[in-house]
Amino acid sequence: MKSSQIRDLRGDERMEKLQEMNKKLYELRCQAVTENLPNRHALRNVRKDIARIKTIMRQDEIKGQ
Repeated sequence: MKSSQIRDLRGDERMEKLQEMNKKLYELRCQAVTENLPNRHALRNVRKDIARIKTIMRQDEIKGQ
């Protein structure tokens, strides 16, 4: 997910997407433990998406103050 796509989302949609990504990360970690994860890069990509969402949410929070 690109930063521009995240910026286009409203605040509640970002929170929803963040929760969805956290759930996906949990599922990928479980798959990695049981060695059923065909794409190891998926973990890194999801972590980066979570970081992007959190960064943009924080930037908006700072702008609002």
